[in-house]
Amino acid sequence: MNEKYILAFDHGTSGMKTAIINTRGQVVDLEFKDTPIHFSPNGGAEQDPQLWWEALLLTAKILVQRKAVPPEQIAAIGISSTFSSTVVVDKNGQHLMNSLTWMDSRGAPYIRDRFGGFPQVSGLNLFKALKWITKTAGAPSPSGKDDIAHVLLTKHEFPDVYQKTFMFLPSKDYLNLRLTGQFAASYDSMHLFWLTNIQDINNMYYDEDLLKMAGIDRDKLPPMKQSMDILGTVSAAVADEIGISRDVKVVVGSPDHQSACIGSGAVRDFEGHLYIGTSSWIECMVPFKKTDMFHSIASFPTAIPGRYQCVNEQDLAGGCLPFLMDNVLFYKNEHIPTIAPQEAYEALNRTARQVPPGSDKLIFTPWLNGERTPVDNASLRGGFFNMSKTTTRDHMIRAVMEGVAYNTRWMLHYTEKFIKRKMSPISIIGGGAKSDLWCQIFADVLQRDIRQVSGPVHANARGAAFIALAGLGEISFDDIPNLVQYDNTFTPNPENISVYNELYKAFLRIYKANKAIYQDLN
Repeated sequence: MNEKYILAFDHGTSGMKTAIINTRGQVVDLEFKDTPIHFSPNGGAEQDPQLWWEALLLTAKILVQRKAVPPEQIAAIGISSTFSSTVVVDKNGQHLMNSLTWMDSRGAPYIRDRFGGFPQVSGLNLFKALKWITKTAGAPSPSGKDDIAHVLLTKHEFPDVYQKTFMFLPSKDYLNLRLTGQFAASYDSMHLFWLTNIQDINNMYYDEDLLKMAGIDRDKLPPMKQSMDILGTVSAAVADEIGISRDVKVVVGSPDHQSACIGSGAVRDFEGHLYIGTSSWIECMVPFKKTDMFHSIASFPTAIPGRYQCVNEQDLAGGCLPFLMDNVLFYKNEHIPTIAPQEAYEALNRTARQVPPGSDKLIFTPWLNGERTPVDNASLRGGFFNMSKTTTRDHMIRAVMEGVAYNTRWMLHYTEKFIKRKMSPISIIGGGAKSDLWCQIFADVLQRDIRQVSGPVHANARGAAFIALAGLGEISFDDIPNLVQYDNTFTPNPENISVYNELYKAFLRIYKANKAIYQDLN
């Protein structure tokens, strides 16, 4: 019998990673195409969905034409895509404006206007927040970065677009629409619209009371399906353009958080994974619906039917390194035009390795785009603290890596309080997990064993493939822990505990001492 393969798309903020993956979760071939993001001073962060689609087609065609596997053996397509990136489409499936990405905070005033007021907790009216939490395990974020804020922004600032809107779609589901012509979303991809009642994880639905409170039209929201459901077959035109069979199935799939969890192999209750990409998060499966609204931690629907997932996300993590390269060490790489990105990151690692742990007590705060957890505060900003005349570029590079780890320890503290147990070992995935140095820094700062998943940058695509394979009946989710392998386990170095404990405490004091200043300035 011919082996089956999955064409898996990992659509991230920086671009489209496309892979052909076999039934054991192994990447056979891979292609990447970058996609730009456009920032504006007022909190805007937009991307053009048409460029996503062109990147999807281009990378898929290149892979199929290389014929690493016979094209006729590609059985299904699975997509992982950025959570809370919202696309507005008309009845023909054409987008009406740029996507408002997960970093776009322009909807914050409309969240405050509709859901604020005294008495207030975490920026929301207490009584309104409690209604939301009871039904959804969370509530609209005052930062304005959730899908619900994107919808309200469109309604109030782009009324003509809102009037023409047929549906608001998560990014994954927009790409599925382009593949199949089917308007639909998954329960997990719709969650940050904060309009679905998840009290019964086996019976989730749009809640009429929440829709009324939000002032959002129900008919502008897509029907919902399970992540492992077969949405349909790829359209003939798309199949012919890519070079695959017209019988290829398209599985509904999941956002990046849920796909990463599946691809990390940590699918049993309380098994943690740490993702380090543009953003970062610590997550695990949990057998309960629960909320910590003070630290933005909640149980979300997952790709696995009937299961919840504990989510705690840091706004920028690995994304701090290109910012450092482009805006501090160099200006838009003008001095290193011939160095490929991977070579640049390898050079950063070599440089950082020369600096002692603690970077001679230089501390970096990674809040370049505000922060989501464990504090939801859009006014926070990044910076270097405790610089002196002896501070060098080398110190700054390592301090950025350590600052991301301090913020991660902050998240881990409240995540472990949420699940009422220590999370160790923690499986690490994402581009940052390729760095042995960063893995060791995380082990030392978190004081936890860190397991480096093999092919960590492929975790999202692997997760998308596993979801598709489960939808085809080729595997079960219980098979996944035996399909994921690890390259290394990094244990905490006792010699570094004292310096990192001291600097972590200082990191928290920096936040407490300066949050009012950030609020005044921003």
